[in-house]
Amino acid sequence: MRTPSYTIEPIGFIRSELTRLEDAPRQGDEGAPEAWLELMPQAAQGLTGIIAGDELIVLTWLHLARRDVLQVHPRGDLARPLTGVFATRSPDRPNPIGLHRVSVLEVGEQKLRVAPLEAIDGTPIVDIKPVLRGSDPSDR
Repeated sequence: MRTPSYTIEPIGFIRSELTRLEDAPRQGDEGAPEAWLELMPQAAQGLTGIIAGDELIVLTWLHLARRDVLQVHPRGDLARPLTGVFATRSPDRPNPIGLHRVSVLEVGEQKLRVAPLEAIDGTPIVDIKPVLRGSDPSDR
């Protein structure tokens, strides 16, 4: 059986003061700074309807992550037992997709200023989704 192949094209890139992996907090709520989501011109219309104060889920491709890792010591703590990456938030995994919950601080023509965001500068953005507030079907 042939394994299917998929291609993900970035819709934009993270612009952040974080430039080195070792300087980035493990999670956004652990001291991550503000950052800009800069979208490609062909994706910019997708920002219509987003306003300051909105909460979003930003999906990124963690381009510097290792893709050959299946087990890690959670949070890099060697005292903790090896755990499968699918039971952790480790960036090192077969498909290194980052998941970031952020608040919109400012909306520009082709970009959003958000916080907190622990992704480093240059990280490709795969998708942006709103955080759903309730059970109203119009929210979806």
